[in-house]
Amino acid sequence: MANSIEQRKSEHIQISLNEKVTGESISTGLESIAFIHNALPEIDFDEISIETKFLGFECKTPFLISSMTGGTALAETINRNLATAAEERGWALALGSTRALLDSDGHSSSFLMRKYAPNVPIIANLGAVQFNYGYGVDECRKIIEMTEADMLVLHLNSIQEVIQENGDTNFKGLLKKIEQLCSTLEVPVGVKEVGWGIDGQTAKKLIEAGIAFIDVAGAGGTSWSQVEKFRAKDPIRRLAAEAFSEWGIPTAESIRLVRGENGNCPLIASGGMQTGLDGAKSIALGADLVGFGRSILKEATQSPEDVLEVMKIREMELRMAMFGIGALTIQELKDTPRLIER
Repeated sequence: MANSIEQRKSEHIQISLNEKVTGESISTGLESIAFIHNALPEIDFDEISIETKFLGFECKTPFLISSMTGGTALAETINRNLATAAEERGWALALGSTRALLDSDGHSSSFLMRKYAPNVPIIANLGAVQFNYGYGVDECRKIIEMTEADMLVLHLNSIQEVIQENGDTNFKGLLKKIEQLCSTLEVPVGVKEVGWGIDGQTAKKLIEAGIAFIDVAGAGGTSWSQVEKFRAKDPIRRLAAEAFSEWGIPTAESIRLVRGENGNCPLIASGGMQTGLDGAKSIALGADLVGFGRSILKEATQSPEDVLEVMKIREMELRMAMFGIGALTIQELKDTPRLIER
């Protein structure tokens, strides 16, 4: 079990770095959204603030490093570089799936990032389906204790599990188990997709069950059916995966759907984020935080300095978008009337 998890995680990293793991025609939908330029913004660029709050945490930026990896030697390097950079720039940090932390003795340190990021929110991560395969509140509590995380996010990855060899595909009755966890665990519990989006009604059910935040992780970025296609030895699964390269709810639409049904729910937008302008559009659509994943993975394999350079660019792009519409604060960006469909 331990070796198979480590091998799978290593393969995920290499495939994400080196193969085409996005659909041909599906997109985030953010390209069809634009801001109306304000030629006279009447603000000082140097006074623009991108500070915000999320679930009571003071955040220097509205940006999040999305859950990516853990459980291998390379993953430890990646996460250490990400955590070091996140601490310096004030980005929130989400860990990869921590199942390997409990199921394997090897590379547990790849998840223990608090020493590198003592002052930013850290979000631990576990597949919700594991509640049907022996996991429960005690395991979640242990994950929080070991990682010193501030929150736990449960990821939903049904299509991926079908294509993945020996995947866990029993998603029956999970909502009740999620509700039990939310009422018991001492930290906020959220839910995220892994790249196919969440609709408004599903988000509403989860929030009614006690979920504290939603990460839409919409379509238009990494498709985990495509990632698993490159790993699949079964030709049936490999060929079937091709039919799902365009599957999912585009990120922009998922933000709208979740926000439309759940006006006050803390909301993270991720899935195909490439620029700070994408982030600005997502915030204007209703997101509170914006998550970047594969678009910073290559830099994360190299050094904290490479990650920091990308972070500074994303932050500059966000500030430029805010300057371009005359928004001095993140709240003013959220409230802007200058968002249109192309």
